[in-house]
Amino acid sequence: MISIIIPTFNEAKNIRSLINNLANLLNNLDYEIIVVDDDSPDGTANEVNKLMEQNKNIYLISRVGRYGLSSAIKEGLIFGKGEYLIVLDGDGQHDANCILDLIKKIKETNSDMVIASRFLDSSEIKGLSEKRSFGSKLANIAARISLSSNYSNLTDYLSGCFCLKRKNTELFIRKIEINGFKFLYEILALSKGRLSIVEVPLLFKERNYGKSKLDLAIVWDFLISILHNISYRILPRRAISFGLVGISGIFVQLFITLLLINIFLIEFKSALPFSVVCAATSNFLINNQLTFRNNRLRNLALLRGLLKFLLVASLPVIANVGIATAFYQYISSDTFIAQIAGIAIVYAWNYLASSLFVWNNQP
Repeated sequence: MISIIIPTFNEAKNIRSLINNLANLLNNLDYEIIVVDDDSPDGTANEVNKLMEQNKNIYLISRVGRYGLSSAIKEGLIFGKGEYLIVLDGDGQHDANCILDLIKKIKETNSDMVIASRFLDSSEIKGLSEKRSFGSKLANIAARISLSSNYSNLTDYLSGCFCLKRKNTELFIRKIEINGFKFLYEILALSKGRLSIVEVPLLFKERNYGKSKLDLAIVWDFLISILHNISYRILPRRAISFGLVGISGIFVQLFITLLLINIFLIEFKSALPFSVVCAATSNFLINNQLTFRNNRLRNLALLRGLLKFLLVASLPVIANVGIATAFYQYISSDTFIAQIAGIAIVYAWNYLASSLFVWNNQP
């Protein structure tokens, strides 16, 4: 059996034609089409329900309170019963005919995975602007550097269309973290060069309806995925994101302090507290948009969350001084190491306290 997984969000105008095309192509095969919809407000699930009445091979997983592309794909793959598992986007930009190419190639080569690549010489890209195409190529270079050298022959590490042989990939599927960036990249990172992979060319078409889901949060996720992988996946993704946002807060504090002293002629002692609060507020707002966006606070909850965050961030200031002093007196007389020890413990406190106390509403 062949299981086709289609993650969707607001694809009501695209999903019917896509599924009908797939059903026609697979008419003589044993197949199932699994749509995993993230509670689309545009009625995507309603369109799929209508199609289910006409075709018993179509299934719908409606997710309420569970969001994200990687988690949707993972849920669909685990739900699927096929020996071969195919993933493609629900916007219709992946030419449906590539499904047959994927199936043929994985059977011919007995590979663990076949990727429909946008960047083979015989591939054709119609649905990417020059800016998007350049960005995708740049991201692929970064992905190639961060992955096993066994995969260096591949051309598209971030494709949304690929075929997996269940027997050899299910272990990696189940290990994938649901808040990863691109499902394909996560499998490549987890497998560490142990899978046999080939590629087929892809016709990447223009989108008929709707708009791309690419935004700053997705670009941020990609950066976190790269850092997570090259750091041997030791720290949680959120901890890495939280740390990067914290670094940005340092620059916010320095800039505002400089502004207050040089433009408004305020003394350093008076400027510093205001700068620290501004930096902490900046950290909170960025974390709310990126690091904890699946638990994002809104309206009155946003204000309460800010007050909690400021409280959480203020408590370690005294602890930082105490820890650094104790480390200096009893462990090492190196002032730099003593300060780093204090900062490390404060960072751990801020991350854990923020996760449990500020953004503790489960999505």
